[in-house]
Amino acid sequence: MSASEDICVVVPTIREYECMRAYFGNAREHGFDLDRLHVLLVTEDFCDTDEMRAMLAEEGVSGEVFDGSRREEWYDERGIAEYDHLVPAASHAETSFGLLYVWANDFDYCFFVDDDTLPHEEFDFFGRHLRNLRFEGEIEEVSSDENWVNVLYQNFDGHGLYPRGYPYSAMDETVETDTTRVSDVVASQGLWTNVPDLDAVRILMDGDLQGQAETRTSKADYDGDFVSRSAR
Repeated sequence: MSASEDICVVVPTIREYECMRAYFGNAREHGFDLDRLHVLLVTEDFCDTDEMRAMLAEEGVSGEVFDGSRREEWYDERGIAEYDHLVPAASHAETSFGLLYVWANDFDYCFFVDDDTLPHEEFDFFGRHLRNLRFEGEIEEVSSDENWVNVLYQNFDGHGLYPRGYPYSAMDETVETDTTRVSDVVASQGLWTNVPDLDAVRILMDGDLQGQAETRTSKADYDGDFVSRSAR
């Protein structure tokens, strides 16, 4: 890690790590400095870690690849091997190791990228998220009487969707919007187009037992940026 690398990009992956080439291309297209990035590919022993390292080298981007064995070594070196079971193998929960890695290396920013996504070419992926975090000014604020905010609340009457992880008990909430002034944004969440990240019940209702739902979202489903102070 060099002095210029202030952003860690955490990618839990056992399959489509090549998607990162699109994110690097997006950065180049929009003039974002790739020297700021340090990519952490969190993977497993049965994956081709040599190919992952080669991909990073070919793209000229700093990074490391941690399979299960290397994570065990990392835990042991720091005297926390007894807790290694808290990050399960071959699971998206590998992301938790990324949080430990970011904390241990004192990065200023952290991006989490799913390996089945691609950036929209017309938007500066990294730059826009960083601008969101630095934003100061007036913006729409969203809250609900359940103290949970459905990030897909925009155009809800048209699609009726809730994201995976939203509590069933908090559905049918009353949404309130207002205008607020912010100066301390701590997280910037992007919203997927095309295949939304839905809960299992909606996927099964809208698709089949192979988990292939027919629901799709587009940029038209999202009206603009907003913040939430009450979401848990």
